Amino acid sequence: MIGRLSGTLAAVQPPLLLVDVQGVGYEVLAPMTTIFELPQLGQAVQLHTHLAVSETAQTLYGFIRDADRQLFRTLIKVNGVGPKMALAILSGLDGAALSRCVAEDNVAALVKVPGVGKKTAERLIIELRDKLAPQFGDANDIPLMAAAAPKVDHAGEAESALAALGYKPTEATKMVAKASKEQPDADSATLIRLALKSMAPA
Repeated sequence: MIGRLSGTLAAVQPPLLLVDVQGVGYEVLAPMTTIFELPQLGQAVQLHTHLAVSETAQTLYGFIRDADRQLFRTLIKVNGVGPKMALAILSGLDGAALSRCVAEDNVAALVKVPGVGKKTAERLIIELRDKLAPQFGDANDIPLMAAAAPKVDHAGEAESALAALGYKPTEATKMVAKASKEQPDADSATLIRLALKSMAPA
């Protein structure tokens, strides 16, 4: 079991990260709440990890804080919630926002997450009600991911990241277009943040 990675951040293509650990590159899937807090490329990074093993793949998930990893592990224990859905939930809602949704029985906010239907949202609220501790920060106080130096198609990158999280391509395009109108010169990380924020509970 791989529980932690300490190395150099070699690449970021949300939700996929590449971490170089003494010459070995580890591919890690991370929620946007972690990606927003990453250092710049080439700098040291430490991630708390969870290894998910299935019949067809071994997938490593990474988190800046151990509390986020524990929340991820709590989510995948809920019936009907797999690692991919848990990743999408933690990309749109950090611990504080998710706790607020559960406390307020906010099914409407949870069903905005791709793949989460009404029954799954209701199950999440019931099963998480006594498990979420008030130890998370403010959901609106998320730092931005450092922008890469080369000029890139920020809107395209943002759309690809949202699609990888499970949003339909047409929905991702609309979300990014709305974010682009709000901040025309925003980089991909900012566009993703604004797009996800528009889907989060008020």
